[in-house]
Amino acid sequence: KMTMVNMWTGGVDYNVEGKGFDPTIGKIKREGSGAEATQELSVRSALLAALLCCNTTLSKVKDPETGDEKWEPKGNSSEAPIVVAARKVGFGEEVLTDFKRVMEIPFSSSRKMMLTVTDVSGRSELCQGGMALEQGTTMLSVCKGAPNFILDYCSEMLMEDGSTKQLTAQDKQDVLGVVDKYSERALRVLAIATKAMPKMPFDMDNDD
Repeated sequence: KMTMVNMWTGGVDYNVEGKGFDPTIGKIKREGSGAEATQELSVRSALLAALLCCNTTLSKVKDPETGDEKWEPKGNSSEAPIVVAARKVGFGEEVLTDFKRVMEIPFSSSRKMMLTVTDVSGRSELCQGGMALEQGTTMLSVCKGAPNFILDYCSEMLMEDGSTKQLTAQDKQDVLGVVDKYSERALRVLAIATKAMPKMPFDMDNDD
C-alpha cells in the first residue's frame, strides 16, 4: 500500500502519520516540533489543490471474508495517498460537488504530469483557511507530476503565511534538494503547482 509519509509546502517539512488507507488514523505534523498542522494554510492549500488534480475516490467497504469495514481507494494507486492525506484535514467527497472540473489533460509519459482546470468563480480563497485567490479569478489550473518537470514551469512559491515569493534559481535548487532528500529514502515524490486565471486562455467551444 502506497501511503504519504512526508510533505513539503510553504518552505516547511511535515510528517504525515497514519496506517494504510484509514484517514481517521494519524495527523499531519511539523517535522521537528511535532506541532499539529492540519489547519495550516499551506498544508490545506497544497492538499486541496492536489485533490483537485486526482480522479481517485476513498470509501468504506465491507471485507467479504471478515465482515469488517475498511477504507478502500478506487482509482490510481499513486493518487490514493493524496486522497487519504486530504481527508485527514477535512477534504472529503464534497469536493467533487463543491468544485466543478472544466478540463483535464491526463498524465502522459512524455509530459510527466497531469493537469486539471477547476471553476473557482466567486471564491476569494481556495478553501476556508487556504491561499487567497486574486480578485477576478474564475479558474484554477493544477499540475501534478514529476518535480523537475513541474518546477521548470514555476515562477512563484506559496509561503506558509499565504504570501508568495518569486522563485530564484537558488530557490529551485533548494526545492530539488528537498526532492533529493525524499528520493534518497526511496520515497516517490510528486510536485503540485497551481495557476489562478481570470478566464480560460482559449475558447473552450472552438475545436481548433
